[in-house]
Amino acid sequence: MAKHKGTIGILTGGGDVPGLNPAIRAVTFRALREGYRVIGIRRGWAGLVDLVPDKNADNSEQVMVLNEDTVNRAGRTGGTFLHSSRTRPSHLPRNIVPPHLRDKYTDEINDVTPEVLKNLEFLGIDFLIPIGGDDTLSYGERLHEEGMKVVAIPKTMDNDVPGTDYCIGFSTCVTRTIELTHQLRTSAGSHERILVLEVFGRYAGYTALLPTMAGAADRCLIPEHPFDIEQVTELLVADRRRNPSNYSVLLVSEGAQMAGEEEMTFEGMEADQYGHRKLGGIGDKVAAKIKELSPKYNAGRRINTLNQRLGYLVRCGNPDAMDSIVPMAFGNLALDMVLSGTSGRLVSLHNGCYDTVPIDIVTDHKKIVDVTKYYNTERLRPKYETFNRQPLFIMTSDL
Repeated sequence: MAKHKGTIGILTGGGDVPGLNPAIRAVTFRALREGYRVIGIRRGWAGLVDLVPDKNADNSEQVMVLNEDTVNRAGRTGGTFLHSSRTRPSHLPRNIVPPHLRDKYTDEINDVTPEVLKNLEFLGIDFLIPIGGDDTLSYGERLHEEGMKVVAIPKTMDNDVPGTDYCIGFSTCVTRTIELTHQLRTSAGSHERILVLEVFGRYAGYTALLPTMAGAADRCLIPEHPFDIEQVTELLVADRRRNPSNYSVLLVSEGAQMAGEEEMTFEGMEADQYGHRKLGGIGDKVAAKIKELSPKYNAGRRINTLNQRLGYLVRCGNPDAMDSIVPMAFGNLALDMVLSGTSGRLVSLHNGCYDTVPIDIVTDHKKIVDVTKYYNTERLRPKYETFNRQPLFIMTSDL
């Protein structure tokens, strides 16, 4: 067997985004050419939980050795060919503890990190490169604290991982949101309605704010500012009146809340292993209330609404140019860290320059929109005040 400089493990966790496969490709190509072996861990942290550390066990569902042919084909596509999950090894429910560990872990919620560390040692992984959002990467930080060499790559549609201006998937999300909103204008205009579109954004409103800044919508509602539905309705009715085609457009972040509500709008009560319930439905509520209140601002005549949740339409399919280029740079930057023997870092993009920051920043604070600087609460729109020396995506530079 040929000798290697070392073994690198790579995984993807959380929701899929366009750009994951290009990142895996970048890491693998560079690593192989530098003399490393690369192991793809399947289904995020689940692969390291379910793996059986026995040389005679069939772990093909948990790991795969990566080569140039495999990653080159996948690197042009969206999603993640390594698959993903929201498994959290430090908070593993008893009902999904793998069979070979059930006698050992019997609590309702279990921390199986010792098994993850054993499995990493069994695989001979010297460096681990997790690609994910702050949930996935928070466990990467845990492994770093346990002594594992970790270099993390940020991805999320919401662009809310602290420490970086940009996360893989964000540009494609913004691009698709703009495209789909413009396409739906034809129906809104044909029926002279108010178009309400629900977009991603649990805690941060970047995916509503940026498309609105680009002209996709008249107004936007973000999680950082509880909104007054009367104000929303009055503004949108006025926007519709000014529009020659007699319609207006509103983007609503899935995490936005009406003033006075105690929590976000959820699809159900079930929470994932990170404590998050599935969001969805705020767009429905807003559209219904606008329709109900519209006569008050439209001379007594009701205005119908057209309501659509964009959802997975903005995260499926192939990456755009930005989400093809940035993952390539992030993957190579991660390999720079490996080659220098540096770990405990998050690769980042800040003010137009690639860099790295300590990985513990992912659990240090939430990255959200600075409402005072970037959101006009009177007009429910982005502020257009100072662009000089601002980064490419404007309000994303506050780490």
